[in-house]
Amino acid sequence: MPEWAPLGVERIKELTAAKFYDECRVFRVIHRFMAQLGINGDPKIQKTWKKEIKDDPVKTSNARGTVTFAMAGPNTRTTQIFFNKVDNKYLDGQGFAPFGKVVSGLEEVIDHINEEYVETPNQGKIQNRGNEYLLQEFPRLSFIKTARFVSSADVN
Repeated sequence: MPEWAPLGVERIKELTAAKFYDECRVFRVIHRFMAQLGINGDPKIQKTWKKEIKDDPVKTSNARGTVTFAMAGPNTRTTQIFFNKVDNKYLDGQGFAPFGKVVSGLEEVIDHINEEYVETPNQGKIQNRGNEYLLQEFPRLSFIKTARFVSSADVN
């Protein structure tokens, strides 16, 4: 997978080494589309990861189970990622470059992420108040307990 998106993979290695995604809530879940997370539950930690990274070229499709950085335009990737819950090939032409894929647990985990809040959580409030806001207003959000980088060599 590093060959798909080396800049994205390098950022994920940095974020997982820093335990950035531990306790991150999945704040945006759209049925038959994707599940998004990547705003740290501690606003102080979130603020330290504002540096944007350049885009990787799209070398593989946004197929079901791939993981991709969210972005607000060219070269705006930071910490937010999403899991493609279905084949989203149309995202390929928009520059969304997958950097990895779910190799086990797709049906058991990704397909069971809580969708009840859809896009209701306010990203600005998450940035400012973190998990305090999310736990108070959206207590049933799914979340990542711990996230660590695993290379494809470790999986095979």
